[in-house]
Amino acid sequence: MRGAGDRIDTSTAHSARVYDYILGGKDHYLVDIEAGDAMCRHWPALPVHMLENRRFMHRAGRFLAQEQGVRQFLDIGTGLPTAPNLHEVVQEVAPESSVVYVDNDPIVLAHARALLQSSPEGATAYVDADMHDPDAILGSPQFRSLIELDEPVGLMIIGILHFILPPDDVRLVRRLLEPLPSGSFLALTIGTADFAPEEVGRVAEEYARQGMDMALRDLPTATSFFDGLELLDPGVTQVHKWRPGPEQNGIDDRAIAMYGAVARKP
Repeated sequence: MRGAGDRIDTSTAHSARVYDYILGGKDHYLVDIEAGDAMCRHWPALPVHMLENRRFMHRAGRFLAQEQGVRQFLDIGTGLPTAPNLHEVVQEVAPESSVVYVDNDPIVLAHARALLQSSPEGATAYVDADMHDPDAILGSPQFRSLIELDEPVGLMIIGILHFILPPDDVRLVRRLLEPLPSGSFLALTIGTADFAPEEVGRVAEEYARQGMDMALRDLPTATSFFDGLELLDPGVTQVHKWRPGPEQNGIDDRAIAMYGAVARKP
């Protein structure tokens, strides 16, 4: 049986490793460094953009745990472990919280034990699966054992949707929401070129050259992902403007190419 390390392709860049490199991590290879450097030449604001996407996840997770009482989370497209991870954020508020992480990148799998350091009162699990196969996620032993479908769930889809191309995108989000009970929440970030179209367009072209096609959405398209759900204030906005803290002061809108929102399932 092949291990996670046997599946890691170091000959081509990978989005999770490029993200890790740009944010100052250490789990990447030369090919990811070269790709990340090229992207940052196209758009020097890329590190700020990526950091604010991560900070949105922290604020949204904390908001759901602290203000909405959510105690179980499904995190799709987890990425490489970067402290604080989602379980660290929500278990700081509510130690009994459970988090199921999902990613299909073998390098994430290789480091998944860092995602499994739960508080004694709570629990975490890691599912090696792809968002394109939601039934594998929802049918996994980890999901079935940790997620109770008579209690609200926080579905987190952060920094991955721009790699899910139409027409699959809406269908996959809906399929993941389908079994979750009323009172569950969707926290979603959506890539856009609305604020720096030339620079972000060049970054998207660089991703495509590296074999990672992207779909960037305008505001009406981004908002359509929440059809049928109850958007919470402030609605769909750039991620640094969603319930911002002091660290968001002074950020230039042109440095952020991501919409974000949290919505409740009625």
